[in-house]
Amino acid sequence: MPDADIERIVASKIEWIKAVLKKTEEQKSAAPELTADEIKSLARQAAAALPGRVRYFADIIGVSYGRITIRNQTSRWGSCSSKGNLNFNCLLMLLPAEITDYVIVHELCHRRQMNHSRDFWNEVGRVLPDYREREAWLKKNGGAVIGRMPRA
Repeated sequence: MPDADIERIVASKIEWIKAVLKKTEEQKSAAPELTADEIKSLARQAAAALPGRVRYFADIIGVSYGRITIRNQTSRWGSCSSKGNLNFNCLLMLLPAEITDYVIVHELCHRRQMNHSRDFWNEVGRVLPDYREREAWLKKNGGAVIGRMPRA
């Protein structure tokens, strides 16, 4: 792609870029960074709380899963590997329970569909008919929570 085309594309998106940067800065200043001790505490809480919720929803969805790992991440709430291992962000402990449940259901539905196809979202909707509202809450408010994770 020629440089002139790249410059034109960037110029057309400059207001959007500025808005995203401003929102990111506002979210970072909304709450202090978490300390190492706070992160460890959240990880312990997640390790105690999340497996039971995963079991509960796995039974409803009718799927199995492998290992559950709790991570301190700055960009993801959860993930599901092709082997069925689940990873969850310790920061889920700072979210309302219904939002944490949405993340769990989302990852477990990847045991049926390893994509974000219509079939995948139908699986999520079967368990959580209001998933769109939960997803919207996470998109609107999740950045402020993830922004509390210290950056290396």
